Amino acid sequence: MFIQNIFNTLAFSPAEWMGLPKNYSAHGDTVGHMIDVVTWFMIALFIGWTVFFLVSLVKFRQKKNPKASYYGVQSHLSTHLEVGVIIVEAVLLLGFAFPLWSERTDSYDRVLTENPVRVRAVGFQFNWNFHYAGEDGKFGFIDRSLVSAKGDPCIAPDDKNGWDDFTADKLRIPVDRPVILQVTSTDVIHNFSIIPMRIQQDAFPGKDIPMWFTPIEEMETSVVCGQLCGSGHANMVTTMTVESQKSFNEFHKSRSDASKADSEKANAASVAKAAE
Repeated sequence: MFIQNIFNTLAFSPAEWMGLPKNYSAHGDTVGHMIDVVTWFMIALFIGWTVFFLVSLVKFRQKKNPKASYYGVQSHLSTHLEVGVIIVEAVLLLGFAFPLWSERTDSYDRVLTENPVRVRAVGFQFNWNFHYAGEDGKFGFIDRSLVSAKGDPCIAPDDKNGWDDFTADKLRIPVDRPVILQVTSTDVIHNFSIIPMRIQQDAFPGKDIPMWFTPIEEMETSVVCGQLCGSGHANMVTTMTVESQKSFNEFHKSRSDASKADSEKANAASVAKAAE
């Protein structure tokens, strides 16, 4: 924590200066600090190796050394430098990566108590389908044997908890409220990546894996696939919109009510047909 606090005081972000988008999540500053530390380290390595290369060009040029030496490096300086690099990498792992991983893992139980928005992100070649729980706050039973098309959320039609569930091809979530995305896939391994939220999660066929974050500003950004998944991988991009709670509630209620009405109508037709 002491090391992290030192870098927390640095206002300049080399990663953002080089093109990393601004952070929009509650946990993202911690991730951003680790990325900045790694970036500083890579800058130092770049400068060091560049200086070494230029010095080598001058010091060992043919004019000054017409006869080749076959003894190699005689000092242990390179060994000391390699040990130093290993120490820095160990600090990054033990001082940043492990604590961050631990904090993120331990926060899941707390997020569950904070009335999070629950959405399933279903990946397929080459897009995403978003399955929202309806106004009852409960997902319908997921029966993966019912998959009939790419991106099918596989909602069991006879489970009334799923009658008000609905799907969307764009992700909409409210600001300043925790979000839990259950990431899955219907074909190959994908990766759900939201760079401004400083978070990503692999999507495996047959598994729902949670990822969670809290957006802190209204915004619109792209969601990309961070795992090579086929010939159309580069085009596997969709949109995520972070909006006000009021706007999200209106969207959610209208879509949920419409889905419930359609499901009740379909069920009534099925019952009438069975009675004939």
